[in-house]
Amino acid sequence: MQASLLMTLSMATFATNDMLTKFATQSIEPVQIMALRGAMASALLFAFAKWRGAFLSFAVLRRPVVLVRAVADICTTLCYLNALRHLPLANASAIFQALPLTITLGAFLFLGERVGWRRWTAIAVGFVGVLVILAPGAEGFNVYGLWVLASVVFAAMRDLATRRMPPDLSSPQIALVTSVAVTLTGFSLLPVEGWRPVPAQVWATLAAASVTLACGYALIVSAVRTGDLSFVAPFRYTILLFSILLGIAAFGERPSLRETFGSLIVVGSGLYALHRETRGRAAQDRG
Repeated sequence: MQASLLMTLSMATFATNDMLTKFATQSIEPVQIMALRGAMASALLFAFAKWRGAFLSFAVLRRPVVLVRAVADICTTLCYLNALRHLPLANASAIFQALPLTITLGAFLFLGERVGWRRWTAIAVGFVGVLVILAPGAEGFNVYGLWVLASVVFAAMRDLATRRMPPDLSSPQIALVTSVAVTLTGFSLLPVEGWRPVPAQVWATLAAASVTLACGYALIVSAVRTGDLSFVAPFRYTILLFSILLGIAAFGERPSLRETFGSLIVVGSGLYALHRETRGRAAQDRG
């Protein structure tokens, strides 16, 4: 129960971060958010790494897998921020829930992991749910949903690269290096996008977003370390509920029946795929 509560709290903080970031996108460009929020988050991560006594060095970027992870996280952030500016919170969150299915697909294609027909079916059904949310060809189609889908692909690449990380690299070091890479990318793109004046309210919003982002990562690590992963993982989908509630409260968003139905398909297929993966690992352990 403690682990499930920690996971649920982490999803609440991530949803809050999305809400705060969406507020900021109404005043400044996404690359400014990458730069400013990234600088604040990097400072928090640096303090956390020093507190944990983690060895810090940017020489780790010479390792291909770390570089791939950093580039993938940069692309994930760019795509998601660009989409979040134009999409309802619930829609962006629902499409992003296809990430576990995309990771399963990527693990089969690039890591040689075995995927049974039931999980293949879950992957197919999950992406049908994404199409229901996107509604291609319908009047409600929003092209920015494709940006979320692109962020899902890059996030899967990031997480698959994380699986290949050597054990001598600490989590705080990897997180800090990636955060700094995202921050520097944001600053490097500012001459292209231009700089908008940042009101005091937006500074406060970005500071709060940085704190919620850091807390979310800390809570999710604690949740995974406290409880059994097969029990804790399904609570990740509570982020969709928080996104719906925050979208209604902060922006007056109301998901349509079609969007709600598509979200249920994505979540249901993800839960089933997780169930099959857990059963498969249990069978291997018994063998």
